[in-house]
Formats: sequence, structure tokens, C-alpha cells
Amino acid sequence: MQPIFKDLLVLELASVLAGPSVGQFFAELGARVLKVENAATHGDVTRSWKLKSEPAQTDTPAYFCAANWGKTSLALNLTEPEQLQRLYTLVRQADVVIASYKPGDAEKLQVDYRTLQSINPRLVYGHITGYGPKDARAGYDAVVQAESGFMHLNGEPDGQPVKMPVALMDILTAHQLKEGLLVALLQRERTGLGQLVEVSLLQAAVSALANQATNYLVAGQEPQRMGSEHPNIVPYGSVYTCKCGKQLVLAIGDDRQFRRLCAILGAESMADDPKYKTNYARVQHRQEVNGRLRQLIAQQERESLLRQLHTRHVPAGAVHTLPEVFGLPQAQQLLLQQPHGKPGLRQVAFRLQGQQELELSPPPTYNSGGAEGDSGPSC
Repeated sequence: MQPIFKDLLVLELASVLAGPSVGQFFAELGARVLKVENAATHGDVTRSWKLKSEPAQTDTPAYFCAANWGKTSLALNLTEPEQLQRLYTLVRQADVVIASYKPGDAEKLQVDYRTLQSINPRLVYGHITGYGPKDARAGYDAVVQAESGFMHLNGEPDGQPVKMPVALMDILTAHQLKEGLLVALLQRERTGLGQLVEVSLLQAAVSALANQATNYLVAGQEPQRMGSEHPNIVPYGSVYTCKCGKQLVLAIGDDRQFRRLCAILGAESMADDPKYKTNYARVQHRQEVNGRLRQLIAQQERESLLRQLHTRHVPAGAVHTLPEVFGLPQAQQLLLQQPHGKPGLRQVAFRLQGQQELELSPPPTYNSGGAEGDSGPSC
């Protein structure tokens, strides 16, 4: 089977994580992706976001490698007319443009949708902003985590708001843009015309508040920080420490699972107690439930307990470190390999029947020569 997006040309006028993640998504499915980097700023800013342990001279540090596999680099200064015309030549051939400009900046550079659509009416143009087309603020993930309520909800009840350890707002925005671009490409198949797809970090974040939003909108309860606890279910997300010092998480979704949990822990009577018998009752007596379970689980060895829980179909899992995560066979299947370098991580986690995964070139080194750059040596 041919790659899904064979012969599709994607121009990536985006930097950092959200837009480049979408570019790598298309690359993994067979598209040719040109990463058009700003020659005036020496390329994507994440080329300078290096860990203390990384060499100063590398321009493909770990952060950059998170979203730039399978691309070639093309450095252009779009304020120079000759180089802008080079971009326009590519636009005539392109299928998709991915952009991430503050409102008004694309127009100043003459790379906005209206301008590029006049060159290529079939062009599908995806534009990421921080707050929408009428708010000129730049979007930064940490700020949007705060403004969208995620930081307020994240952390321990008696602690400070906490930023999540990944740029989740960028990732959510990337997923929204992928969906919009795929819909626009389907529409183009029917009409022959391109489309503008717009998504903001803030709206992508708010749309992902899910049950926390409806707890407020529908039930009238303002959600508060609860650590890893769940406001509607008990025990769900709760972390317990076993006799061996290792931790596990329970995700009990219904009363049958709770009854099986109690049986495994030798506390059958707990499942019959009116205070714990139903999820509604357990939510009312959350502290008591967790206190009892902590005592019982503290007497167990984690691996033995998890085997019993899995056998009885009780949702539970170990709290893993990242080295442990990448020891899992499911995680190994998501690795991008290269012969003489370190692996990367796929953006595409779904599988299509009969579709083979493509081998991708590693993230490209910055090309300051004005021609399409080769992929870099490795990350």
C-alpha cells in the first residue's frame, strides 16, 4: 500500500512544538515536509533549547528532535523580496501550509492565507495563534495552562498551582489542527478548493477541560485541586504505596470492580458497607475509602498485587519512570530508529490495516545556505 500522503507537499512556517508536531505527523504518513526556517533568527528557536548535558554546538537538541523528524530544512528571510518569491514558487506546488504567527504578522510578511490562496486556490492553510485572530498576544504554553484553568486544577489541595511537565496545550492544539486540516483536505477532494483552518491554544485548551468543565457548567460545582484524585469517581487516579515502597494507581470505574478489589485485598466486608458500596457513597466518604485502602495496599508487594488485579480485570497500573516506560513493548513500537543515532518518538500512534510505517530521516540540521537542507546527522 502506498503511503497515505505520497506526493503531498507540506510547507511548515511554524516553530516550537504545536505546528512542527503537525508537520511531523504528515511526514510520518508519507508527505514531503519542508521546514521553512527564519534565516533572520537562525531557525526554529528550539534549536537553542538545550539541556545542560547537551553540547553547545548542536543545532538538533533533544527538544527540537521532539517534532522535526522526516523534514528538510529551508532557511529563508521572508522580508527579502527575492526569498519571498522563492517561497511563492513552492506555494504554487504545495498542498498544505502550517503557520504559527501572531495576528497581523503573516499579513506583514505577505504569507497570510488570502495572499497564498491567490497564488494557489487549492491550498489548505492551517494557522495557529495563541488567542484567536483578533488578539495580538503571542501564545506560550505555560501561560495558556494558567489562563485556561489547567494550572488551577493541577497540584495538591494545599499546594500551589502546578504546570504540567509537558507542553500539553501545544499538543492539544496540534491535534485540533491535524483534525481541521484532514477535514479541509477531504473537502478539497469534493470541491477542488482549499480552505483556511484556524485554531488557538486557548480554545484548544478550554475544549479539553471535558468533565471538569461540565462539573462547573452542568452541576454548578467549581472544580478545585485534588492532587491525582478524581472529583466524580473513587478510587480513581489515587496513588498508593506498597510494602516494597513502589507505587501503583487504581482506576475503579464501577461498583463491580470495587467489589473485586476488596476481595483481592481480603476486605470483602468493605464492599458491603453502605458507606462504600456505591460510587456515589464512596465520593461522599473519599477520605475514609482512601485511608482504608492505603492500609490494605501497604501490606502488599506491588508486582504480586498487580498480577492479581489484572487477572480479575481491576484497572490498576504501576507508577513508572520514563526508563520503565520505554521498556514497555507498546512504547518500543513508537520509537523512530536510525542506524547511527539516538531514537525519536512518533507523532502517529494509530495503525491502519495494511499500512507499513515509514522510515523517517532524522531532524534536519539548520540550513543557512538558502537551498533545501539535508537531514541532520542524528539527534
